[in-house]
Amino acid sequence: MIYKLKKFEKVVEISKIANIHYFEFTREFHTLKDRHEFRELIYVDSGYIEVESDSYSGIVNERELIVHKENETHSITCPLDDAPNVIIIGFECKNSELDHFSTRPTLLSDELQRILTDIIKEGRSVFLPPYDVPNLKDMKKRRDYPFGADQMIKLKLEEFFIELIRNKDSSKGESDVLTGDVKMHEVYHYIEENFREKIGLDELCFLFGTNKTSLCAGFKDAYGDTIINHINKLKIKEAKRLLREGKYNLTQISLEVGFSSIHYFSRIFKQYENQSPSSYIKSIKSKLML
Repeated sequence: MIYKLKKFEKVVEISKIANIHYFEFTREFHTLKDRHEFRELIYVDSGYIEVESDSYSGIVNERELIVHKENETHSITCPLDDAPNVIIIGFECKNSELDHFSTRPTLLSDELQRILTDIIKEGRSVFLPPYDVPNLKDMKKRRDYPFGADQMIKLKLEEFFIELIRNKDSSKGESDVLTGDVKMHEVYHYIEENFREKIGLDELCFLFGTNKTSLCAGFKDAYGDTIINHINKLKIKEAKRLLREGKYNLTQISLEVGFSSIHYFSRIFKQYENQSPSSYIKSIKSKLML
């Protein structure tokens, strides 16, 4: 039997990568106007920012993305009342369809958010933040990273943008992740909206008409995490934002995010961040000053 090999068509190819960073900005932080010879993806993981660029000037809200074109002048300004978390990825890609995403913010689906999360996880092993490299000589001392990490980033970025382009003209909403009769994305969004309150598994089972075994297993299958761990991560993420805002003391913040005491809050914060709340805000301020 004779086979004719088919060449792969490269509709989206990431040829180079400049940086992958997850920034925890303080309120009122802003960047200077910048431009460079590669595209830049900006995604708001929490809060909101104001973007000024040649193609779009305005607000980019939580879960929204914008992709600046090559050589496009742009800047970021954080609001007075919020301390957003922002993902920034600089990359080279010649596909002109990406220009569509420079003109207005695009809301990401759960699936696209998961791919972006994978990119950040892989990128942490390859790209050190700029403040971790005090001089060029230290670049040679960069830690080893997993086999094929560079290529995995390239593949996942290409998957991300192919899916983004596929979805740009569709009216697809969030996919229904089903476990029996329970739509896990509904559980997920209920937790997202109410994590500051005391949420128990019994309450969730009652609200969504299921049992603990199905609920916990379904959530873990859909999102790769336990419900309790996810709730704690949301609490800590919100606490970090409030710490960066600088408006409240530790007692007020612990109550705001739903911890029963400042001691319990500090213990859980250290468990997830490997540092105390006060050490965290000192480290953030020192990084942004460099």
